[in-house]
Amino acid sequence: MKRITFLLALLAAGWSAAHAAPAVTSRILMIDSSSMPVATGKATLIIGALQRTNGVYSGDYKLKVFPWFLKNEKGTLAIAVSDESLAEAGQGRVVTITGTATTSGKGGKCRPIAAIATPVNMDHGTLKLWFTAGGRKMIFTPAYHFAGNGTALILAKITETKP
Repeated sequence: MKRITFLLALLAAGWSAAHAAPAVTSRILMIDSSSMPVATGKATLIIGALQRTNGVYSGDYKLKVFPWFLKNEKGTLAIAVSDESLAEAGQGRVVTITGTATTSGKGGKCRPIAAIATPVNMDHGTLKLWFTAGGRKMIFTPAYHFAGNGTALILAKITETKP
């Protein structure tokens, strides 16, 4: 009797897992380079492809400051984006996100960053991204898009068609 109960419980768990809404899947996040003016020059933010792991998009970035090349920096970027935020963006809602930028090299500085994602559709949109560097608020407004295997980024319940 115990074996039958165990087998029924195992079967029920497998059945519910097979029919549950699929988990949010992840694609690569691509953010276009963006520039802003600085004293007698410009700063350009270049962000590499960002891969999502455990709710955090991470990858490399470079900040190039012309003509002040000594102000250039590079490092890693980590942006926390929850499944709920991805679902909201997939529905076309504006989403606020936060993260950190950590510079490479000796004494790697870690600075908080914030962004507002404004989706155009579930595959692309625009960002307003800002952080403080050298006592100055740096604001960039790049476009973003998702690349990769073509899987949906939103929960199945959002994509259900209505009769």
